Amino acid sequence: MIEVKDLHFTYPNGVEALKSVSLTIGNGDFVAVMGENGAGKTTLVKHFNGLLKPTSGSVFIDGVDTKKVSVATLSKNVGFVFQNPDNQLFSETVEEEIAFALKNFGFKEEVIKRRVTWALNLLSLAQYRKTSPFMLSGGERKRVALASVLAWNPKILILDEPTIGQDYQQKEKLHQFIVQMKNQQKTTIIVTHDVEFVAECNPRVLLMRGGRIVADGEAENVLTNPEILVKASIVPPQIAQIFIKLSDLGLPKQVIDVYEAREFLLKVSER
Repeated sequence: MIEVKDLHFTYPNGVEALKSVSLTIGNGDFVAVMGENGAGKTTLVKHFNGLLKPTSGSVFIDGVDTKKVSVATLSKNVGFVFQNPDNQLFSETVEEEIAFALKNFGFKEEVIKRRVTWALNLLSLAQYRKTSPFMLSGGERKRVALASVLAWNPKILILDEPTIGQDYQQKEKLHQFIVQMKNQQKTTIIVTHDVEFVAECNPRVLLMRGGRIVADGEAENVLTNPEILVKASIVPPQIAQIFIKLSDLGLPKQVIDVYEAREFLLKVSER
């Protein structure tokens, strides 16, 4: 689905944001891109829908070279939700915002109505249908931006810091939606600092530092490796911290899931 070959990117001010990045993301993969501010996370994913073009190297989406097609062409298959929702909201009402892309892509009116209602209900926004997006809170505006992308059902979904401003209930809905996307073989990529959310979802994790990928693997392996996490300025999930400290008691170190942790602790208490 996504293939990156020796990608380099330098901003006009001379900042080299990406340095020799290569990776492959397959159909249905769920990937979390993590790292400190300035590591190159958002710069990397903006190459996946053509918002940025490589200084050198190549990015292919479904075999299509992003340097040879427009953002509009790529956006039909790649939905991008920005970290700051105000960068992509402009319609007078929430309903019009969600319908905008559907109209641009030529969906029929009855399909547009059905998908708008579905997205409103999915993200608990139905009561704001006729409200201006700019009258909503930051977290609610974030959900409107997500709804406007989900409505056209892209093959690839990119979410930049999706959990910022969301309460536990909304985070759980997001988690369940990502599971649903994975079951439908949709590719989902999140850029996030929310290590506890990543631990709960247990995706493939890409750790970035200084414009390079310093680790790539399953969350339970990457997020329990203190040496790698220190390099990327990431604090291990709370469960991982506990199990690392309890490893002298014979408990495994590679535990990030609360329910798995409970089972191990119950076994120890029964000894």
